[in-house]
Amino acid sequence: MEGNVRWVALTAVAPVAWGANYYVTREFLPAGQPLWGAALRALPAGCLLLVLARERPRGAWWGRSAVLGLLNTSAFFVLVYMASQTLPTSTASMVMALSPLVLMLGAWALLGERPRRAQLIAAVVGLGGVALMLGGPGAEVRPVGVLASVAALLVSAVGFLLSKRWDLGPSVLSVTAWQLTIGGLILLVAAAVAEGAPPPTGPAAIAAYAYTSVVATALAFLAWFTGLRRLPAATVGLVGLLNPVTGVLLGVTLAGEALTAPQVAGMVLVVAAVLGGRTTGRDARLAAERPDESAATGKVPDHPSPRRPATAATTATDTGSTESEG
Repeated sequence: MEGNVRWVALTAVAPVAWGANYYVTREFLPAGQPLWGAALRALPAGCLLLVLARERPRGAWWGRSAVLGLLNTSAFFVLVYMASQTLPTSTASMVMALSPLVLMLGAWALLGERPRRAQLIAAVVGLGGVALMLGGPGAEVRPVGVLASVAALLVSAVGFLLSKRWDLGPSVLSVTAWQLTIGGLILLVAAAVAEGAPPPTGPAAIAAYAYTSVVATALAFLAWFTGLRRLPAATVGLVGLLNPVTGVLLGVTLAGEALTAPQVAGMVLVVAAVLGGRTTGRDARLAAERPDESAATGKVPDHPSPRRPATAATTATDTGSTESEG
């Protein structure tokens, strides 16, 4: 159980950092150039992690890295930037409250991870809590921002589930580094073609880009993908509810938005949902039954799923999926 709490706490770094990133983007980064904003977030983070990983994809992982980079980086970052610029901090993360249900259903369909009843109840409770939080005076609905948030939710859900489905490949550090780098390069070309010269930056914008790239991207994505490898997708989705909680708290403390009694009650419900949907001891025992995979590949094992028969082909594929450059 202590191990589960540790992985949940590590995973929580990501939604907290992303919730703060809405405020940073809205207040300190230039509007009107989402492609440049996304590129300057992704590419430095990817290059930083590549220096640490010193590992490159091999075989099928070149294509997989490109797909994950397009979904989790290129499309997702542009859509989040648009949502951050067009909605208040507390409202920008509104649609992300649906992520637990989307990840649960997607993991059930794609990964065979059937959610527990307690997790489904926790997702509904958390959704109700977010509805209370976003019903205060700071709430605002703009169609463009809401559509961007919906699209961001969908592309990130697909990307995260594919990341979990393919998790017997390279290490978390390498996978994260390459998808950020490839996605950042795609964004760089698109920004240069569609938006022209990069936006001017002063000290405040430079500091904001540093936060979005290092904390809200490099660190947050490492924490998130580590959680996806160690925990069920349903549990990770519930932890993601901390995103709107962070947005509301920052809206109150930094942007001067009022905090009402229903919003306080909503935050209590969200925290209860995250705690109530944690991985159980049974989940941990099932995960521990797969030490042979991690020992053979040197990678973090996936969440419990039907064991694959050990064959020479699968062993060769799993152990030869990456190639060290260092």
